[in-house]
Amino acid sequence: MNLLASGPLCGTVAIPGDKSLSHRALMLNGFASGRARIRGLLASEDVAATARCMTALGVGITKEDDGVIVEGRGGALLEPPDVLDCGNSGTTIRLLTGLLSGQDLLAVLTGDPSLRRRPMARISRPLREMGARIDGREEGGRAPLTIRGGALVNRTFRPEHASAQVKTALLLAGLQGAGTQTIIEPGQSRDHTERMLAAMGVVLRREGLAVSLDGGQRLSACDVDVPGDISSAAFFLVAASILPGSELRLTGVGLNPTRSGILDVLWRMGADITIEEAREVCGEPVGDLIVRSAALCGTIIGGAEIPRLIDELPILAVAAAAASGQTTVSDAAELRVKESDRIATTVAMLASFGAAIFPKPDGFVIDGGVALQPGTVHPRGDHRIAMAGAVAGLLVGCELADPGCMAVSFPGFLSTLSALQG
Repeated sequence: MNLLASGPLCGTVAIPGDKSLSHRALMLNGFASGRARIRGLLASEDVAATARCMTALGVGITKEDDGVIVEGRGGALLEPPDVLDCGNSGTTIRLLTGLLSGQDLLAVLTGDPSLRRRPMARISRPLREMGARIDGREEGGRAPLTIRGGALVNRTFRPEHASAQVKTALLLAGLQGAGTQTIIEPGQSRDHTERMLAAMGVVLRREGLAVSLDGGQRLSACDVDVPGDISSAAFFLVAASILPGSELRLTGVGLNPTRSGILDVLWRMGADITIEEAREVCGEPVGDLIVRSAALCGTIIGGAEIPRLIDELPILAVAAAAASGQTTVSDAAELRVKESDRIATTVAMLASFGAAIFPKPDGFVIDGGVALQPGTVHPRGDHRIAMAGAVAGLLVGCELADPGCMAVSFPGFLSTLSALQG
């Protein structure tokens, strides 16, 4: 697909629902007792994979005009009649592995070739320590995974990386285990699960970077209004910042502080972004973001802020290429085990535009201000690389291969972008 360079972006964008919250709203309400309505559920391939899996586990999921109705199983899921296909969704397979480890059933979880390459030992290893029976390729390190659920004993875990997927899998298993489950992270990961569990009646205790819960607690279904996904908003924040004369309003965006590192970095780079209509929806902070074009400068990104913006690093690289000065990204080796090796694919994407970007084992260095040229973007099936490449193409034009992969998180991204081009 050939994308042309654009003039200013102007208008209002309703950002699609948060992907992380959409997964959790389906999964937790499906496991809970009662009936819940979910409004604003993200209509993406990843979330559809979670819905298919939960339906196969006996959960009633019905689309209505005013959202999606979920009929919970009251803590007792049914054995699926076939293999559970998680598609490209790491969230689906990792969270389900934790949830199913305590269920009296047999389940096999798999996904597409990209998902089958992603590391699963970070989930399977601690769950086995609780007594879960999990088999898979590379001794449970790669999907397909076979889970024979049963009795679990809760423990204290110290994951090597700050990961909301690992933390959530262990919390969901811990709800079904005996004793107290404690997860002590090396840094703060996103806390959507803790907020939603608390709204469903679960008592959690947090002390610093540790979160604990007692096994045997039951969940009560709870209506959820899913806010806009800040990871999707990030592409418009950067696009409007780097295209002169732009001004956008992004409505109803989730501003959870464990997810909003993108705002801190862009403000540090000189971005003109303001928050209006700040409010709280279902325990999550939400607001409208107003972004106007601005001259950006380079910055240093690393350390404890990485878990708060790991998914936004490819589009931040585009911002850095359009900024003055140097930007360095460190402590982000986790990028190498995403839907693609996002260090390699980000570097290749921006290098195709002539940007001065250099890989590191845990990130990259970008010398901003280099004149860009029309590029060719090969996203390697990675939705975030495709969308970041499309934003870079707004400056000089590009040829974009495999635009369909954007549907993983943002169906209609290109049409939304086109509608803002005046």
